[in-house]
Amino acid sequence: MASEPLFDLSAIDKTQVVIPAEEVGRLNPQCGAMRQLDHVIWADDDTGRALGIKHITDQEFWVPLHIPGRPLMPGVLMIEAAAQLCSAFFLRYRAVEPRFLGFTRCNEAVFRGQVVPGDRLYLLSEEVETRPRRFVSRTQGIVDDKLVFEATITGMVL
Repeated sequence: MASEPLFDLSAIDKTQVVIPAEEVGRLNPQCGAMRQLDHVIWADDDTGRALGIKHITDQEFWVPLHIPGRPLMPGVLMIEAAAQLCSAFFLRYRAVEPRFLGFTRCNEAVFRGQVVPGDRLYLLSEEVETRPRRFVSRTQGIVDDKLVFEATITGMVL
């Protein structure tokens, strides 16, 4: 897997919002503590790329539990955040009608750094394959310009 970002973040205005929180909530059924995507900053329908964000606060449900005294965002939640970005992109730009997407596969996951309260976790996705009922996307997470994870995620209409 790559150790460089999937695309250049320096050219993207990180203050913009193309899929606001309310629409993320309509597209993805996760809510409350399981919502791991705040909003989508940028999306390019032509290249199948998107940039989302998750602001990590000290109010996250896992903070007192993983790891007491040294809270680290669990890797499974990093992958979930990326899957939520991929799903929101697919449902907004590819789906003929809104449907429920299931996360069916995670391949080549590599964790390269930690995510802690106070971090802004930028989520990158790039479609590798898209079909009417399925997508495969490469994903990454970046904190402070450092790659903290990457994985390939598959989702399917269920």
